[in-house]
Amino acid sequence: QVQLVESGGGLVQPGGSLRLSCSVSGSIFRIYRMAWYRQAPGKQREHVATVSVSNSPTYADSVKGRFTISRDNAKNTMYLQMNDLKTEDTAVYYCNVPNNLQPWGEGTQVTVSS
Repeated sequence: QVQLVESGGGLVQPGGSLRLSCSVSGSIFRIYRMAWYRQAPGKQREHVATVSVSNSPTYADSVKGRFTISRDNAKNTMYLQMNDLKTEDTAVYYCNVPNNLQPWGEGTQVTVSS
């Protein structure tokens, strides 16, 4: 069974940066696109960014120019570099396989607050 483990969240002030990691067990990582999602309190889970197997990214409009998604296929790990964080980025961040959804991990909490 595929396991998704997110890490790297924390408390940061507006304008700050964080780097999230997603570790994926199994060979599925090297076959499929991967994506980051987030869920803020009281809101539905939303897509943040997707990266192809060849590291081609796409972003939600709300994070374009501030977030950078990448992956290391040798390490079965995906990353999300988040810069110029805003209070509205506060959420639990999750990773998954958009074309072959797996059981969701626990996510990693990102809190942007002064």
